[in-house]
Amino acid sequence: MRQALLIVDVQSTFSPSEKLVDGIRALSANIPAIASIELHDEQVTPFQRQLGWHPASDDIALVEADQVFVKHGYGQSPEAIAYLKGLGVERVLVCGLQTETCVLAAGFALFDAGLCPTLVTDLTMGSSLDRSGQIGIELWKHHFGQVTTAAEVVAGLQANQSSSIESRQA
Repeated sequence: MRQALLIVDVQSTFSPSEKLVDGIRALSANIPAIASIELHDEQVTPFQRQLGWHPASDDIALVEADQVFVKHGYGQSPEAIAYLKGLGVERVLVCGLQTETCVLAAGFALFDAGLCPTLVTDLTMGSSLDRSGQIGIELWKHHFGQVTTAAEVVAGLQANQSSSIESRQA
């Protein structure tokens, strides 16, 4: 199965745990990966005016990816969605920060673009409202159905490698 990884907002502004960053790094080393980072531009998204806070206006992705896309607000940029569509993937694995907001918004953008979003539940972290991410995971299951874990993804990658080797040897 052709798949790619979308890493949502794993950047210093949101203080991700080291365990989360390390887990995403391990997975992204084995699969095409893109990352989004959220930067503040009050002219585009009125975080300060409406919410009284805002993300940094300058930041970097904490996980290496094939491409990094800047977004302003909760959703993904049209460029990130177009890039993923251009890869011709069967599903997009999604991980990162703010399971019930930015990660969920990524799922809606992917779904609306005709892609198959699949949440990697153990590589996501919720907002301060629910650090476990459980609210977001339940919302994801309700809206998109598809969830997995990093171990399941790695096992699938290893199985595909084994079958590819066996078919070449036959």
